[in-house]
Amino acid sequence: MYLPKEAKEFRKLWGGFWPARVLLTANNFDVFDYLKSPKTVIEIAKALKTDIRATEILLDALTGLGLLKKLGTKYKNTSTANRFLVKGMPYYQGDIIRHADNLWENWSGLDEVIRTGMPNHAAHNHEAFIKGMHNISFMKAKDVITSIGLKGVKKALDLGGGPGTYCMEMVKRGVSVTLFDRHETIKIAKEVIGKSKAKGIDFIEGDFIADDIGKGYDLIFISQVLHAFTEKDCMNIIKKSKAALNPKGRIVIQEFYIDKSRTMPPQSALFSVNMLVNTHGRCYSPDEMKQWLAKAGLKNIKHKIFNDSVMVSGVR
Repeated sequence: MYLPKEAKEFRKLWGGFWPARVLLTANNFDVFDYLKSPKTVIEIAKALKTDIRATEILLDALTGLGLLKKLGTKYKNTSTANRFLVKGMPYYQGDIIRHADNLWENWSGLDEVIRTGMPNHAAHNHEAFIKGMHNISFMKAKDVITSIGLKGVKKALDLGGGPGTYCMEMVKRGVSVTLFDRHETIKIAKEVIGKSKAKGIDFIEGDFIADDIGKGYDLIFISQVLHAFTEKDCMNIIKKSKAALNPKGRIVIQEFYIDKSRTMPPQSALFSVNMLVNTHGRCYSPDEMKQWLAKAGLKNIKHKIFNDSVMVSGVR
């Protein structure tokens, strides 16, 4: 029996890459920077140095996706494109989309990854990755830090803090914050933080698996870090973090939420595939992370769901 509705939904699975590839390519060419005001295909193709026919087909597809408006022979951004896809706008997402373009290259080797169990590092743009993390975190940093709570916190460590987005939010609230990450990441973080003019952030460069992370912290925030590591490395990170805490200090972990079965929600199960392709990690359930905290000797261990994330915490 032919089932049109079911077949249509099934087609979304194998054809889901079409709109993604159109957006990735448009972002690579900075299309949206040129379309804050209406322009013809010829004007855009000339600016982009692209083929006129190909450009028109791309712009029509972007219009169909709701990112452009077609006004006669001219095209211009929709409000969504202006908000998220034009450089310099507060909620710009172009960096994380550039990172997604690198992921496209790596995901294309998934067949071999499944055969070998080894990541595929065909492409990586570290600046796009770190600034992409800022694109995402900037929109939720206030809510995340409010959810954590900073009562009694004078000194905090953002372990693997990337662009420093959460550090900036914590120093606004009177906390002295240290950002620990690799040299190449700290360099980008200083650029991002410098533009915000945030003050009171210290930096430690190193590898948090192998190097000293400092001590005397009332809070150690480990946000979207553990999913990139093996269970053994995650346990070592937590043990090292506990040793760096003051008495009654807290570890707070933020990760994408995935249930005990590690199948739901689907986006998190797919993110585990992303980690398979790019690292030796995966999504970890709240119960797994709580067990690590307990093994490390932390107390008052709990978790709460926060939007698409889970916060897991424990006290020394």
